[in-house]
Amino acid sequence: MTDQVLIFDTTLRDGEQSPGATMNQHEKLQLARQLERLGVDIIEAGFPASSGGDKEAVSRIASEIKQSRVVGLARSLAEDIETSWSAVEKAAKPGIHTFIATSDIHLKHKLRMSREEVIDRAGKAVRLARSLSDWVEFSCEDATRSDRDFLCKVVETAIREGAGTINIPDTVGYSYPSEIYDLIKFIKVSISETENIIISTHCHDDLGLAVANSLAAVEAGARQVECTINGIGERAGNASLEEIVMALRTRKDHFKLTTGIVTDQIFHTSRLVTAITGMPVQPNKAIVGANAFSHESGIHQDGVIKERSTYEIMDPKTVGVSKSSLVLGKHSGRHAFRERMQALGYSLAEEEVNLTFKRFKELADRKKTIYDEDLEAIVAEEVLRTTETYKLLSVTIMAGSDVVPTATVRMTVEGEECHGAELGNGPVDATYNAILKLTGRRPKLLRFAISGITGGTDALGEASIRLEEDGNVAVGKGAHEDILVASAKAMVNALNRLAYMSRRPQAANRL
Repeated sequence: MTDQVLIFDTTLRDGEQSPGATMNQHEKLQLARQLERLGVDIIEAGFPASSGGDKEAVSRIASEIKQSRVVGLARSLAEDIETSWSAVEKAAKPGIHTFIATSDIHLKHKLRMSREEVIDRAGKAVRLARSLSDWVEFSCEDATRSDRDFLCKVVETAIREGAGTINIPDTVGYSYPSEIYDLIKFIKVSISETENIIISTHCHDDLGLAVANSLAAVEAGARQVECTINGIGERAGNASLEEIVMALRTRKDHFKLTTGIVTDQIFHTSRLVTAITGMPVQPNKAIVGANAFSHESGIHQDGVIKERSTYEIMDPKTVGVSKSSLVLGKHSGRHAFRERMQALGYSLAEEEVNLTFKRFKELADRKKTIYDEDLEAIVAEEVLRTTETYKLLSVTIMAGSDVVPTATVRMTVEGEECHGAELGNGPVDATYNAILKLTGRRPKLLRFAISGITGGTDALGEASIRLEEDGNVAVGKGAHEDILVASAKAMVNALNRLAYMSRRPQAANRL
């Protein structure tokens, strides 16, 4: 038995059946290219008989994809099978996937056929598909709710007619791991011909067991898993490709199996599916969720900083995530706080760490998440509370459509009052020119932004700037009812930080 599990991706077919996840041809082609880069063995590109547009999309994918096998889905009807083949026949590795339901529920209420008729239909469908394609997969829809003896008869018929892959789907997510394990074992023991074919599984997540059921099927001998990126699909979705692949990789000691997936493409592929379908991934989603490699607990953060494997069973880089993130919140500890400060460029003395950490904890009790800007504000308030080198006393600005912008600024520089006026391309430019002339500094303006803190025409405005001088970068903020005054205050605030940094270079180079 092979030690590799084939990955059959049906994001473009079953995944697209998620409500609201319809993709156009360009999007399907874009995703198919990424699935090929991901290393997917088989791409189920669509259901060609469902519409002319879907057939054309499958044809475009088939003509471009070279490494992955491209297959189209078809009901056990001659017209479906022929349409599917015409869509994929130009592929480097084409295939046909045909199916019919085998559970009594489906036979009675949907197909309205007898068991004998189903066996006959399945045999004819596979025979026709095999006459067209060297690669044929046959699926027994709703297999996990089918009578096992009848299921085996259908499978035997499909194998006899040339199906090289037999898929045993848990179509409605009804099964559980030990049951599906037993079912796969039963089929393999009951049908000797299964030794020469691939047994596949296709599990839905209605009870949240799709991945567990897929892995149980693999343990029982299935060597192909049908799944989707992010687990998208009808109802509660399909088995998640990234979870199955990383489970096999992470627990190779147990499964002793491999896949051909290029795992560092997983995260990018997940984000592409989200961008195309508009279906977000929940933060706590395994492998690709925003919180999958994030830590807020102080104990966990301390452990991960000391040794990643204490609280991470996977290296985030293996799935395409650059690194773990330490989310600062009320549960965070001093170790993580110090690490973040250092990452931001702060080199604080022990007393300064104690002071800022206390303020951080107080803020974390009021805020759900602490951002880098919050930390900068804490440092500015607690560490940089020194005598202001520069202090803005007043600013008067003249501007208009027929007036050259002019700013007159009055301020103190190291305790001495001074004033001056300068022209500019606009009122803010004139104000900054006047301030810089009085202070004698020549920093580079990296960013300037203004925003309204409150609503209405009398809103309090906030200005934010980022300056660079002699390798030091400082952020300044100012708020005022007049946004031009707020801009002046932001400039003076940033210059004070630069002045502090130039006097105490060991403290930080980014404030």
